[in-house]
Amino acid sequence: MFNEVYHNQKIRKHYQQLISAMGNLPSDVIRKKKQEAEETIRNIGITFSVYSDLDARERLIPFDMFPRIISSAEWKKINDGIVQRALAINAFLRDIYHTGEILRAGIIPKELVYQNPAFDVKMIGFDVPHHIYAPIIGSDIVRTSKEGFSVLEDNCRIPSGVSYMIENREIMMRMFPEILQQIKVEGVDSYPQHLLNTLCSLKPKNCYGEPNVVLLTPGPMNSAYYEHSYLADTMGIELVQGTDLFVDDGITYMMTTTGPNRVDIIYRRIDDKFLDPLSYDNSSLIGIPGLFNSYKSHNLSILSAPGSGLADDKAIYSYMPDIIRFYQGESPILDNICTWRCHIEDERKYVLDNITKLVVKEVHGAGGYGMLIGDRASKNNINKFKNKIKNNPSNYIAQPILNLSTVPIFNKSSLEQRHVDFRPFCLVGQNFTKLVSGGLTRVALKKGSLVVNSSQGGGVKDTWVLAE
Repeated sequence: MFNEVYHNQKIRKHYQQLISAMGNLPSDVIRKKKQEAEETIRNIGITFSVYSDLDARERLIPFDMFPRIISSAEWKKINDGIVQRALAINAFLRDIYHTGEILRAGIIPKELVYQNPAFDVKMIGFDVPHHIYAPIIGSDIVRTSKEGFSVLEDNCRIPSGVSYMIENREIMMRMFPEILQQIKVEGVDSYPQHLLNTLCSLKPKNCYGEPNVVLLTPGPMNSAYYEHSYLADTMGIELVQGTDLFVDDGITYMMTTTGPNRVDIIYRRIDDKFLDPLSYDNSSLIGIPGLFNSYKSHNLSILSAPGSGLADDKAIYSYMPDIIRFYQGESPILDNICTWRCHIEDERKYVLDNITKLVVKEVHGAGGYGMLIGDRASKNNINKFKNKIKNNPSNYIAQPILNLSTVPIFNKSSLEQRHVDFRPFCLVGQNFTKLVSGGLTRVALKKGSLVVNSSQGGGVKDTWVLAE
């Protein structure tokens, strides 16, 4: 297990100032700071919801005050690797909705694409603005050794968590302003402006002036509604629900007190199937009838593009090194985690024979659900998963049980090690890419736990990327 702070019982260089300042804080100071941080979170309203809750109450996001630090050299590799990946993902999405060269080359099995529920046949042959299908990509990164970082999965359709990245920094600046003055840390508060610039760069063909951008949310009951309202506010755009929009003669409008306003770009935070009841799920109550026709008529940009969720698929993820080589002619800068694909007979046999050493995941699963950690599962649950794999092998992949790196948390009055992962956010616009120097560090608050998702009891930390 790699300890991010200590190496061979010595403090790693870029943590030395932090440990000197925070490592021996008195217990009463820690307690007071934690109370102040929680009060700040409550006042700001930094919340999330869990769909499985019977009362669906919002919860305050669990926040730990000990930051995670990434050196400038480490960040450069992360930045270069994620940009490479983001460009390859968009090239892949463009290809499969046009000529399908990677499928013709036999690099990815056709059935993984054409039988995938995220594949949108209505997008075949349609040219999205500047060929960018996924302008916001949040890739989950883990570290298991000193040597470097690996990508665990990609989130291309509606990645969430960036508001926590920014608010975590705001809380730390309130709690420890003197430490942040001593340590040169890159800023993250420019992200909303970069996001808006990215969205505006992808305006539709039939928009001839400054585009009108809105953020489409499912509404206050959504688990990420806080983030939706936060981003709309910081970008200075309208936060809308489906009932606020309508389509007339192929043009999308927003209803206002002064009459209809044309909408050119929708940053959508709802799934494909709910976008338009005429083109997708006709039972959708949160979509806008005719929206897809407005999009296909080049009167509207929907970002991310419908059908881009295909690149979220965990089976497609396993081919990412090949995807990068195919479209960019380069070796991947960041490694994938070793992944066994259960639709392949030999790999399925390995998974079934070694399931107690593996993490089994549904290819479309998210949030820590639909997953089995073999060495912690009951015999009964293992047998259930074996049957699921046998009955529907293409729905599952498996990966080794990773010994994720650790960063300390403040547990009462002492520092205790906990496992972490990391999600940076890459923006892809017209002829540019941008990562702000930071991201969302998620932490497993329970001792020994490898599950970092907030819906499963995890929390968040501020991430400090050191300036050169």
